[in-house]
Amino acid sequence: MTDSMSVAYDTLIPNNVGLSSDKRVLKALERWHPGYINWWNGMGPEGFQESLVYLRTAIGVDPKGWAKFDYVKMPEYRWGVLLAPQVEDRRIPCGEHVGEPAWQEVPGEYRAMLRRLIVIQGDTEPASVEQQRHLGKTAPSLYDMRNLFQVNVEEGRHLWAMVYLLHKYFGADGRDEADDLLRRQSGSEEAPRMLGAFNESTPDWLSFFMFTYFTDRDGKMQLESLAQSGFDPLSRTCRFMLTEEAHHMFVGETGVGRVIQRTCEAMKEAGIEDPYDIDRIRDLGVIDLPTIQKKLNLHYTLSLDLFGSEISTNAANAFNAGIKGRYQEVKIADDHRLTNATYPVVQVVDGKIIRTEVPALSAINMRLRDDYTNDAAGGVGRWNTIIEKTGIKFEMKLPHGGFHRQIGVFGAVKIDPDGNLLTEAEWQARKNEWLPTKADGDFIQSLMKPQWEPGKYAGWIAPPRVGIDNKPGDFEYVQLHMA
Repeated sequence: MTDSMSVAYDTLIPNNVGLSSDKRVLKALERWHPGYINWWNGMGPEGFQESLVYLRTAIGVDPKGWAKFDYVKMPEYRWGVLLAPQVEDRRIPCGEHVGEPAWQEVPGEYRAMLRRLIVIQGDTEPASVEQQRHLGKTAPSLYDMRNLFQVNVEEGRHLWAMVYLLHKYFGADGRDEADDLLRRQSGSEEAPRMLGAFNESTPDWLSFFMFTYFTDRDGKMQLESLAQSGFDPLSRTCRFMLTEEAHHMFVGETGVGRVIQRTCEAMKEAGIEDPYDIDRIRDLGVIDLPTIQKKLNLHYTLSLDLFGSEISTNAANAFNAGIKGRYQEVKIADDHRLTNATYPVVQVVDGKIIRTEVPALSAINMRLRDDYTNDAAGGVGRWNTIIEKTGIKFEMKLPHGGFHRQIGVFGAVKIDPDGNLLTEAEWQARKNEWLPTKADGDFIQSLMKPQWEPGKYAGWIAPPRVGIDNKPGDFEYVQLHMA
């Protein structure tokens, strides 16, 4: 068995799971590999496959030194199968099997449920690469372009992580599911991706930053829940994926922060105090704060829908089975079975939004969504600090959890960002105040002009505070070779 902290490069697929001595799985993955490379070349970053990108590659799973930086062409990136080190004598942390030894093989009675969880998680990874494939062409700097491509190759590696589990533990069914992960495509009419938010387009860089802040944070919450799984290989896979997911949210938070920073600076330079003086602000070539708030509203609410219905039998069953826990399950002080516990859930009753206590087991999704909202609020607070420092009177806010929802208790009603119920007519009359319009999208698109000179940044975004891997400001993060 390979040392679980270092990565073996003696096969086509870098790994720390001993693939060279697991001939059946190695062969299956080597058969899957050409289809993956075809998918990457066809659906990955368009026009940049020959460029040399300063990327980090995992060379071990020790958090102190797991990555090395170097120039690499993306199709030659060493995607691998990496699991966090095994915890000795690990126990199932929740559900009816709590305290029993963690499973090293798939328990037969939970096979279908586990496979579905792995496939849904796996499906989101290539979907976001497909959604972002055109963005390189309008990158506001080589620094941002490199960050996009780092996110993309890591989403590709997360796909490999799930495909390994399917091939290793699910036989012929798993192989079929792995092939389907390359067959579905984001936004396709015939074979769309499984979750709605992953079929939306990512038309511009502000959308990308919002996506990596809000939607990748949903990914973090799901991975945290799966990292609690009683099925140990899934837990170990997700624990390592979380180290990469943190970078994606960093790209999102700092990206939005830099857009806000540049807007505030431009307003101060032009002597504009009123953040709602939108035409004058846009004439400066920056994105006005109310439009940034609209994009926040859109991406936050699309991400809330990814948690599913507030009350969910599927989520209860997965928890009860011990194959998916709550966020940071082991830190929660309760019996981890939720036998008689309750949890507050919002509901719409007689035209009013009320909170009612329901069995905590049925409200697993609601709890995870609340944890997500608390987590997402942190970055919004930091964005507001940027605005405050410039003296401009404006505050970014997360809208009410019932605003602009398609799924769950709020799917059938209309609610404004402050949580007031609206008639359909009121919603239609006012929705353009709260969500991006086509005109907003067209304006943002008009700013998306590439800036590819090392050390230079497009006029609508501020430079980052520090470079990647401590590189100087004019470092050439991507050596362009346009296809």
